[in-house]
Amino acid sequence: MSITSTHRPTGGAGSHSAPAQASTPAPRPSAKAAAGIAALAAIGPATWGTTYVTTTELLPPDRPLLAAALRALPAGLILLALTRRLPRGDWWWKAAVLGVLNFGAFFPLVFFGAYHLPGGVASTISAVMPLLVAGFGVGVLKVRPTRRTLIAGFVGVAGVALLVLRGSAVVDLAGIVAMLTATTLMAFAVVLSKRWGRPEGVSLLALTGWQLTAGGLILAPVALTAEGLPDHFTGSNIVGYAYLGIVGTALAYALWFRGIERLPASSLSFLGLTNPVVATLAGLLLLGQTLTVWQLVGLALVLASVLLGQARNYGPRKPKSS
Repeated sequence: MSITSTHRPTGGAGSHSAPAQASTPAPRPSAKAAAGIAALAAIGPATWGTTYVTTTELLPPDRPLLAAALRALPAGLILLALTRRLPRGDWWWKAAVLGVLNFGAFFPLVFFGAYHLPGGVASTISAVMPLLVAGFGVGVLKVRPTRRTLIAGFVGVAGVALLVLRGSAVVDLAGIVAMLTATTLMAFAVVLSKRWGRPEGVSLLALTGWQLTAGGLILAPVALTAEGLPDHFTGSNIVGYAYLGIVGTALAYALWFRGIERLPASSLSFLGLTNPVVATLAGLLLLGQTLTVWQLVGLALVLASVLLGQARNYGPRKPKSS
């Protein structure tokens, strides 16, 4: 049994003039449907696997806060304009909390790590997310991880290390702290999102837009004050920001949040391991890198970890015998 929420998500309390909105838990999918949901959710971390090469090859150097703000705020405002829906009741603060965890704090930490660490080191640190989700799940979702989940988590970390680490990798303490903090925040956001659910009648795009806008509004003034704008934006810069904002953020996170809603938290967290796989393939195709025998072993371990980490308790619940 994987980590699943034992709580029904709670809706907004609402104001005196507006009734409370209850979040409706998604029905448990069948094994076939779950595989499709997982495949779509994996698009999120798969696109995030291209963040490192996009940052280093297309974006202006040494502006992690600006990169984070331009990735989050425009995408959030576009989704708000498309959905025309604002939070109500306690979803104002819930969306703000999730926006900080997923974007306002997470994005600058990830970009800082991308600027200060080799991609292999950053990916290996982020691979501990399934173990962190399992740990947070005990306190937030009141569900203990199984031995199978823990084994899969350690196998995933070992596989990612073999896949992406290099003997010549330069270790930057500040970068390591940033990546570990970012991974911890995202893991906590996963279990918190699982517990809170989604308010009734609100689309996933609207929920994604709320969080992106909240995170972006926090990031924008800090980025402009601390870093400012470059003298000019090149065509490559614009392409990089557009790709990260539209594909790597608005689309990717909508699919990721859909996975959080419909899959067990632990199962979803293992899909994040597709990130270093794609990052390695991107380096292979775009940067002329090659794969060693040990990297192939690591790739096999990562794929085994993802499969092992998927829950087997899909399908309708069987009624308990009296």
